[in-house]
Amino acid sequence: MIAAIALDLGSTSVKAGLLDEHGHLNGIIALPAPAIYTEGGHCESDALAYAAIADQVLNSCLAQTDTLPSLGLCSQRSSFLLWEQASGQPLTPLISWQDTRGAASCVALQSQETRISELSGLRLTPYYFAPKLRILLQENPQWRDRLLRGELRVGTLDTYLIWRWTGGKQYITDASMAARTLLMDIRRQQWSPELCDLFGIPLEILPAIKSSTGLNVQINKGLTLRASLADQSAALLASVGGARDVALVNLGTGGFVIRFQEEEKISMDGNLRTLVYQDNAHPAYMAIEGTLNSIAAALAPYPVAACKVEQLATHADIFCVAEPSGLGAPYFRQDIGLQFSTSVEHLPPGEIACLLLEAIIFRVVRIMEDFQRAEPVTKVYLSGGLSELSCLQQGIAQCLHCEVLLLQQHDASLQGAAMLAAGLREVSQQRSIKISIDNQNNILVAKYLRWKNWLDALLTD
Repeated sequence: MIAAIALDLGSTSVKAGLLDEHGHLNGIIALPAPAIYTEGGHCESDALAYAAIADQVLNSCLAQTDTLPSLGLCSQRSSFLLWEQASGQPLTPLISWQDTRGAASCVALQSQETRISELSGLRLTPYYFAPKLRILLQENPQWRDRLLRGELRVGTLDTYLIWRWTGGKQYITDASMAARTLLMDIRRQQWSPELCDLFGIPLEILPAIKSSTGLNVQINKGLTLRASLADQSAALLASVGGARDVALVNLGTGGFVIRFQEEEKISMDGNLRTLVYQDNAHPAYMAIEGTLNSIAAALAPYPVAACKVEQLATHADIFCVAEPSGLGAPYFRQDIGLQFSTSVEHLPPGEIACLLLEAIIFRVVRIMEDFQRAEPVTKVYLSGGLSELSCLQQGIAQCLHCEVLLLQQHDASLQGAAMLAAGLREVSQQRSIKISIDNQNNILVAKYLRWKNWLDALLTD
């Protein structure tokens, strides 16, 4: 028996899968997302092509069952577009979360950064929805007037597809997606008039914020949308359930470290306050999150797969930051990107690869130290493509003072969205392998302490 169907609106692929009554995800259909074109800080793709692919994937998955199960939707965060209310035709391309045209907004609002962070739980960066929309409305003032008259709509990818699927009847988003716009009050889970005013975005043009679960939205495929949330939120739910003493470390194109935590225990130390999802039983499930930016790009030119943990810390006094697009949370320093404490031009590629891997390990450990201050973490799960590197597994396990496991769970976002649509709250199909330390590298642990001092000095320069 099919309990739910889920659709994952990713940046590189669009996937759908069927969840059976035992919690198994089957019949997964995947197609590449439309190509993203990058130029001058703009990162855009074809919104109509994306919608067509989403429909194709969902229809192909539905063809495998005679039932019409509940639908769970998970979406890439912060990608958005404007479209015509009357025709549904996009006015803009789908503007990726990776687009940096909002940088000028961040400069203009720098004096308000503390207040923006207090209200939104986020840092002021161009990755989010509000800084980019501010620029678009400044460059196209007529769009603001048309939005206020209801001739145009604006929203993230989930909002656009739900609007299309309901023939324009539902103009909504969920709290976890709204929480990544820089326009939502993280504590009240409502659009903030103060944030909207700071960014010059009329509150009345924004979609209604709904709970992530308990939806009863009828869409034109004969399906009922029961759950909708951000893709990272869905992945966290599928990976750790509701456990409060567990952290998830995802290492992919970028990286993040996240754990559930009560709102009052999340300190304002630069890490993000993430609203994971809402349901009818709880106003909001919150998490604390640290991020690593573009780590895959840093590693790409080097033979990282050949590195072994015993080769790390060979160069005891060469330190590194391995984030080309700038340090992520809790620092958000775009002026500190990929760099070494001294020249490495004389080193062979394999040794540079080891230094880059050290930097990733050390950033994960530093974030985890922040997390441990409020409540202990007893277990850490690793996920994402880079987590398959044995050197990263071993290095993180050796530097953390808790159990480290490698998740064998693919399509976690699909799993999480399907679980919520089916009314499940606990992890049912979690598979993992405990990382056993093969060769203890005490030099690596000692180098971490010196790396921390180097980074602290770098941050104060």
